[in-house]
Amino acid sequence: MTEALAPISEPERGGDSSHGNSHGASKAALAFGAIGIVFGDIGTSPLYAFRETFAGAANIAIDRMHVLGVVSLIFWSMLIVVSIQYVTILMRADNKGQGGSLALVALLSRHIGRSQYGWLVVLLGVFATSLFYGDSMITPAISVLSAVEGLTVVNPGLESLVIPIALVLLVFLFFLQSRGTAKVGALFAPVMIVYFATIALLGANQIWQNPDILWALNPWYAVQFFISDGVIAFLALGAVVLAVTGSEALYSDMGHFGRGPMRLSWFGFVMPCLLLNYFGQGAMIAGLPAEQAAEVVRNPFFLLASEEYRLPLVILATLATFIASQAVISGAFSITHQAMQLGFMPRMTIRHTSETESGQIYIPVINWALMVAVIILVLTFQNSSNLASAYGIAVTGAVTIDTLLMGVLFVGVWKWKWWVAAPVVLFFLIVDGAYFAANLAKIPEGGWFPLVVGLVAFTLLTTWARGRKLMRERMHETALPIEIFAKSAKNSAARVPGTAIFMASQTAGVPSALLHNIKHNKVLHERVIILTVLIADAPYVDATERCEIHDIGDGFYRAVLHYGFMQETNVPQGLKEMERCGGEFDMMHTSFFLSRQTLLPSSNPGMPIWREKIFAWMLRNAATAMDFFRLPTNRVVELGSQVEI
Repeated sequence: MTEALAPISEPERGGDSSHGNSHGASKAALAFGAIGIVFGDIGTSPLYAFRETFAGAANIAIDRMHVLGVVSLIFWSMLIVVSIQYVTILMRADNKGQGGSLALVALLSRHIGRSQYGWLVVLLGVFATSLFYGDSMITPAISVLSAVEGLTVVNPGLESLVIPIALVLLVFLFFLQSRGTAKVGALFAPVMIVYFATIALLGANQIWQNPDILWALNPWYAVQFFISDGVIAFLALGAVVLAVTGSEALYSDMGHFGRGPMRLSWFGFVMPCLLLNYFGQGAMIAGLPAEQAAEVVRNPFFLLASEEYRLPLVILATLATFIASQAVISGAFSITHQAMQLGFMPRMTIRHTSETESGQIYIPVINWALMVAVIILVLTFQNSSNLASAYGIAVTGAVTIDTLLMGVLFVGVWKWKWWVAAPVVLFFLIVDGAYFAANLAKIPEGGWFPLVVGLVAFTLLTTWARGRKLMRERMHETALPIEIFAKSAKNSAARVPGTAIFMASQTAGVPSALLHNIKHNKVLHERVIILTVLIADAPYVDATERCEIHDIGDGFYRAVLHYGFMQETNVPQGLKEMERCGGEFDMMHTSFFLSRQTLLPSSNPGMPIWREKIFAWMLRNAATAMDFFRLPTNRVVELGSQVEI
């Protein structure tokens, strides 16, 4: 499957260029924008993380020792997992400014892809990506539900309206996607800044009244929690980890704003606000009598505010969760686009929702699939506490995989000595592995859902990559060298005016569409170009390296267009940049010929029949190359061929 990753150029380690929409903006402006787009997921965790630790399955006693222990665990989890592992270490592992599991795999594949264990790195990255789809289904459901449930704190009689209101908001959110987020996005940062400032002030007020909670900064209280409670403390990790959900998203979204601005946002504003709120919730609980604390812990976030401010807080929290869900859905579009470009998914219809921002895309199939899944989740689990059981295992699974990939990064790319890398990786593996193991206990209660989604996505991604590789191998076996074809064809077919561009998946051989055209039409255009689009394992390819042209003679040319896995493959635009190819391209006198393959049963299949049937189904339902490559609809001719895999 590493053949799907075609190397193009060496990225600079430690570079902070995003190559994206943020290029040229000031660091402060980018940090401001990042608060609105990137930190919504982790920023809305205080709505349910602290509550679930006490009200969840662990059944922790509510007293000073346990409150200090839980708050200490949250603080040190945020420091180790988010601040050190992701923001400090992994954000240095950028693939030309881009982050995330697939970008990291592409970076690693360039260095160790041909090695004995290169395939394992690819599989780990693909599985981490697969788990993200489960996360992107659960995040909107749990976030919006937990915010709307604040209405029951304002008025318990509104409980019956929680699910209908949440569903209306979620459906509206998914219908909003096709319009793009450019205009709405301008409001994201101010709303999130108000939200973070509000939760920080609410927490600081409680800390002022009960400063004893600051003892939780001492890790001894977290250790004491484990010493005194053992299994209960271990199970509590499954809820504590909810405080760091969204950490992988920080790494994935690095390309939008750059490493420096995101670090500034996190350390300078977001992390202090979150910690003030978590410590504030702990201070409020610790300062109450046991019976009252047991009642308040059911929804401590909204009870931080006095009664007259609770409804405004519910509205503000709902807006914040709406923004957090928007960011996760956009992330699903982005990671699907990366997977398509890297050869792990079939082509899908992609709509660009902004004329100026290349990263703002909309993929209808993904959008509606997520919407259906989210609606089913809300109707099945009914409340955010039940959903919390399903949440976490996908996140901790992805984080644990990132830790393993981080070890490969240290040794294979950064060339650390193994005896230096091993203790660092082992430390993070123990921490992340403990969170993952604690979440395994949630599998019967709902944790099975993201695992099932992850396994289905993993099967689809790997089946497509494997089937695509087999199909290319079969086509290569029967391919005729273009040089021989050009010499034999020049006298055996009539030449007609104009340009014919034959799209080819490989840079060698004659595409089947060209062979069928000669066989059935017995004509050749004056200029024949065999065009291949290659996707690099770097996010962006410079325009100066876009085109590669070879003159074969007799009016035949072989051309290659190079794109990064974050770029739009706009073939007509790429052709405008071409030179030395027999003159400019006039789209009114240019025809595009595409091959459409039909799979046939093979006597010696390259993969199990059930996977072959899945691949055939994906191939039939893939978007046409005409849409994917932005070809003019009235200039395209499709010719079919049959392939055995």
